[in-house]
Amino acid sequence: MQPAVETKDLTRVFNPKKKKEGKSVTALDSVDLRIEQGELFGLLGPNGAGKTTLLKILSTLLLPTSGKAYVAGFDVAKDFQEVRKRINMVSGGEVSGYGLLTVRENLWMFTQFYGIKSRVANERIDSLLEKFGMADKKNEKVRTLSTGMRQKMNVIRGFVTDPDILFLDEPTLGLDVNASRIIREYIVDWVKNGKNKTVLLTTHYMAEADQLCGRIAIIDNGKILVCDAPQKIKKLVKTSTTLSLDVSLMMDKSRIRAIRGVDKFTSFDDAEKDVTHLRFVLEGDAPVSDILSELTRSGSKIISLQKTEPTLEDVFIKMVGKGFE
Repeated sequence: MQPAVETKDLTRVFNPKKKKEGKSVTALDSVDLRIEQGELFGLLGPNGAGKTTLLKILSTLLLPTSGKAYVAGFDVAKDFQEVRKRINMVSGGEVSGYGLLTVRENLWMFTQFYGIKSRVANERIDSLLEKFGMADKKNEKVRTLSTGMRQKMNVIRGFVTDPDILFLDEPTLGLDVNASRIIREYIVDWVKNGKNKTVLLTTHYMAEADQLCGRIAIIDNGKILVCDAPQKIKKLVKTSTTLSLDVSLMMDKSRIRAIRGVDKFTSFDDAEKDVTHLRFVLEGDAPVSDILSELTRSGSKIISLQKTEPTLEDVFIKMVGKGFE
């Protein structure tokens, strides 16, 4: 099966129009990337890392300086018309649509650019407006919509053409919690239940990428620094694991204190509540099972357990040297 997206030594250099205006800027530097059909793939990077440039090339809005980029098996430079038939793109915070038209009219007009039959288009529009909680807004002028509602309309525009490959550039930017949840759930469902549907998602929300994406690439200064599953990426950061437990009152802690792999151990007895608070700083995950086994052996009842591990943000800051700007 051919990949949904593939780049080979992809490079994009922006040259100043006049020499006195400054130096050339390399936005993408020999990028090799492969995204399989049916993937929900995440792309993380700080501002100016090359994310938007990559999306513009893949969506045929920008030509590469050198190297190759293929979408759905087609060369984005030579076969751009074939690529455009199979993709759609939505950017967070973009101003799109005609303010004088209603939500429904805007969405219908967009489907006609793709040659979708009116009956099919209308069915999709009605279904998506319902799923995104915008059915009651369908006859309102776009200019009257709030920023959040307009962004939801933009996201619907991305799905209404039923593309094979969808590029989402920060689709939940500026949305409230409920709107973001609806969009995330629909993205996951669309990829899971669609036939080889593919999403390339850029986001500034680390938890969003961790929750949604099967694989993630981190890009900085035009180069891909790492590309793997979130869990594997998080293991690249050598930080301690913290395990906090509340257990029934535990008088003898000598055996649990001596478990191999425990770097630091503290405890506090709350006699009034018959609870002992335990906190372990571990060298890795291995001691966790030994701790739980010892608690079971001692007859202590586990009331609550919390495990803190490295996050994608930890990895990002380590690799890039800063958080998102």
